[in-house]
Amino acid sequence: MAVLVAESLLEQGGLDLPDIFARFQRWAASEPKDIGLQTEDVLTNGMPWELAAAIHFQVNQRAAGNGSLMRASTSAVYFAAAGQEATMDAARRIAALTHGDRAAWEGTAIFHELIRVTFEDNDPLAALPDVLALVHPDHRSRYSAVLAPDWHPDQATEFNGAVWPCLGSAVWALRTTTSFEDAIRAAIDLGGDTDTVAAVTGGLAGAYYGLDAIPAHWTEPLHVPLPGFDGRVLDLADLLHLAHRLLWTGRA
Repeated sequence: MAVLVAESLLEQGGLDLPDIFARFQRWAASEPKDIGLQTEDVLTNGMPWELAAAIHFQVNQRAAGNGSLMRASTSAVYFAAAGQEATMDAARRIAALTHGDRAAWEGTAIFHELIRVTFEDNDPLAALPDVLALVHPDHRSRYSAVLAPDWHPDQATEFNGAVWPCLGSAVWALRTTTSFEDAIRAAIDLGGDTDTVAAVTGGLAGAYYGLDAIPAHWTEPLHVPLPGFDGRVLDLADLLHLAHRLLWTGRA
């Protein structure tokens, strides 16, 4: 989904929510290897893009999963140069395509802003109090709790498949380690929804430590199949090219 968001931003010349949703639908209809139940329902319930997630939330009253956060690294790179308000607004809008609970929007907005701050050579951990002040008041306290300097994932009151303990765990992994590799390992060792927590950690740690800090034995085998898109599989060179395009097109 992160790749689909990236390609939509680049091909459409900016944020085109119906286009992103249509790409998500095409992917979801092609039996992807691992799709969350909530996301699958939103993308296959036949509702229009602007209503599908909201109606799902109205019916189920549960839509604060971490999926919108997991896919946010590419959009965070693209919108980083647009400034604080623009990047957080874009994060909320993209998250809302599949997650009707504002908690998911706010967590994704925090992630976007932390990436932007890091790209400006500022410490994302030191920026947290200022970022939290921008979170919607209805959700600020839960994020303040999990992003506090003394918080530990063992203190989580919900499974880390929820968006706020997922983000809290990723920030904790960045805060308590000193390398990209150690941050990822710390995130995985927490257990639970390890792929998502590690993906979010990787976004933050990647921005913080840079590309050269990522072990080659992790990047060389990378391959990202795109079900529903003509059998395409992206390798490391494709992903690097995509990342560079996001960065420079966003700046332009």
